[in-house]
Amino acid sequence: MYVVGLDEAGRGALAGPVFAAAVVLDSSVNISGLNDSKKITAKRRESLFLEICEKATDFSVASASAEEIDQINILQASLLAMKRAFSALKIVPAKALVDGNKAPDLSCEVQTIIGGDALEPSIMAASILAKVSRDRYMLELCSHFPEYEFGLHKGYPTARHRVLLTSYGACSHHRRSFAPVAKVTGPKFLS
Repeated sequence: MYVVGLDEAGRGALAGPVFAAAVVLDSSVNISGLNDSKKITAKRRESLFLEICEKATDFSVASASAEEIDQINILQASLLAMKRAFSALKIVPAKALVDGNKAPDLSCEVQTIIGGDALEPSIMAASILAKVSRDRYMLELCSHFPEYEFGLHKGYPTARHRVLLTSYGACSHHRRSFAPVAKVTGPKFLS
């Protein structure tokens, strides 16, 4: 029986998509150092990312855009990204373990686990794939919008990001439905 772990990254950010990953790990596979992605250094996440991709029985990463987040809200967009990641798997899991207390509608048994990204190896692995994929996306976005310094804060509401948002207005990758973005004056919404 295949069991998939699902988690997301980027729910609290002011810019960029929310990413989700689905990971199926064989119980005989040992990946040392798995943990909640937020508790691992960026360098360690990158090395674990490669190891997970190499050793996982199956995995996939998907996202929901800032525009989708604004249309359906961040919770629904997170669930949509998870559903997309699940649907992109090559195998069909019999059960899904989902971090948190809300789950997408999937074609298998679903169990939500609060704090699952620190408890279940497949969720930990999904947490890492989602976080690294999102961070890489934000680094790429930084090359197109250097004034926002997305490479430093990855779109999260740091003091620096808020200052830049106030200085430059919002770009097309900012989540307009989020209060700090909605209240900036003179948004540019650059493409």
